[in-house]
This record gives sequence, C-alpha cells and structure tokens, in this order.
Amino acid sequence: MKTYRLKNMEKGWFIGNFPRVVYKTKAFEIAVKVEKAGERVEKHLHKVATEITTVVKGRVRINGKKFKQGDVIVIRPNEAADYEALSDAITVIVKTPAVKNDKYFVKRSK
Repeated sequence: MKTYRLKNMEKGWFIGNFPRVVYKTKAFEIAVKVEKAGERVEKHLHKVATEITTVVKGRVRINGKKFKQGDVIVIRPNEAADYEALSDAITVIVKTPAVKNDKYFVKRSK
C-alpha cells in the first residue's frame, strides 16, 4: 500500500496527466479543491474536455448561478464558465479526457 497527501498534488489534481499524481492517465482527471470564500477562477472554456463539478461542502457560483452541497454541474466542451467560492468550499472535479493545454481564458468585453 502507498499513501499520498493531497497537498503534494498538482493544485488538487490527484489523478490525470500531471507530473505529481497518484495515478497517471490521459483518460480523465480528478481533483479535490479546498477553497476559501472569495476564491475565483476567471471565465474559461475547454475545447475538448467535459468538466463535471460536484459541490461537497459550502456554496459556489458558476456563471452567475448559485450551487450548494450535493449539486453536480456539467460544463460541456466550448461552454465558457467562471467560478467563485461564496463560502469556504470543497468541490470534486472530474475532467474527461485529460488533455494538456485545453484551458482557454475568455477575455472580458469592455
């Protein structure tokens, strides 16, 4: 048996195509994100991957809509999304497939 610490993984990603993971694969990525209230991810999209976020604890906002514990959000390829932790939050994120450099930030219009 081997054991690991989530804090030693790549920004919470512990399965996927990253240098420091428990299980390396190109099929999918899994992360546990522990975030403080106010933490944000700017609007971005994935051209290939589908991203599935499950709210395990707390409240978050994605694309202006509020979600709470138990909600599951599916973001399809080419669907832009932003994220904000409205309270201290824990989410589990699955992306499939695991594609490097498949994150494109959307510029805000002025």
